[in-house]
Amino acid sequence: MSKYVAYVSSYTQDDKYGISIYDVDMKKGRFSEKSRVEVSNSSYITISHNQKYLYSITDLGVESFEVKPDGNLKKLNVQSINGMRGCYLSTSYDDKFLFVAGYHDGKITALKIKSNGSIGEITDEIYLKGMGTVSERNFRPHVNCVKMTRDDKYLLAADLGMDHVNIYYLDHKTGKLRLMDIIRSEQDSAPRHLKFSKDGSHLYIIHELKNYIDVYDYSETNPDTPNFEKIQTISTLNEYHASGNAASALNISADFKYIVASNAGDNSVCLYKIKSDGTLDKLLCLPISGEYPKDAALFPDNKHLVSCNHESDSLTFFNVDLEKKTIVMNGPSLKCKKPNCIIFHKLEESEK
Repeated sequence: MSKYVAYVSSYTQDDKYGISIYDVDMKKGRFSEKSRVEVSNSSYITISHNQKYLYSITDLGVESFEVKPDGNLKKLNVQSINGMRGCYLSTSYDDKFLFVAGYHDGKITALKIKSNGSIGEITDEIYLKGMGTVSERNFRPHVNCVKMTRDDKYLLAADLGMDHVNIYYLDHKTGKLRLMDIIRSEQDSAPRHLKFSKDGSHLYIIHELKNYIDVYDYSETNPDTPNFEKIQTISTLNEYHASGNAASALNISADFKYIVASNAGDNSVCLYKIKSDGTLDKLLCLPISGEYPKDAALFPDNKHLVSCNHESDSLTFFNVDLEKKTIVMNGPSLKCKKPNCIIFHKLEESEK
């Protein structure tokens, strides 16, 4: 059986360790702490597509780490993003550029990634503009997610404040971004996170305030002309649910057959099967035994699930039966202060 570690990012507050590394017990569906990494307020982490480097949001900007064969992390460098602390980051599929979403200042930052995995200079900075619904939250741009299309041509930026997703063409020579189009969501829906199907032909957008996922077909009708056509809207809640909910996580299973979404307020997780046409079939929506599941993910074997419960300072673990459409808690919760994000990483075969 393949061996995995899991990286969990968290806010530090009175603790200096913002990333925890866990050994993953695939048979029992549990974690055991392996080591911790000193980094300030790691609100989000991502791993390069070549699996060699990990990047984290920090109070200082962004920080890079080399992923060692045993799963431990070696710090490479810190780079400023010339703005307020980010909330999300991702890399281009060629691992040559790092993109940071700025919730607080409505900014997209593109940075060069050097050949050794360290973070280089800023290649572009875009401050989104506009005025949305005048309310407590949605009245100005809030970039909450940045994600490349799988053909590595376009960067999509979810603007939670303006209720739309901007589509930018990436110049791979200069690292500059050029606005091409906009996917407009329903007013006050708050698009939060984006994911693509394995072949890149379908886009999934989870909406925080109206608790649903929009599914889009993605194609290029003409060269360098992206086209997104909505084909489904599906709720992240049951017909019966608590009030005051906010959709939070959106993850795709390691085999790209299932999607995981979670809801704060309702404190639940939903599992969906991805059908052949890219649309979703809801399998279950059940409680996760914690408060504010800010992230949730299936284990790589799809037989277990972990929820990062931000407000209850815990990780909760479940056995998953996809045929019976059930999740059952498989032991006590694991203490983890203010967890934000989780990534599973497969270790090299030599480390079995």
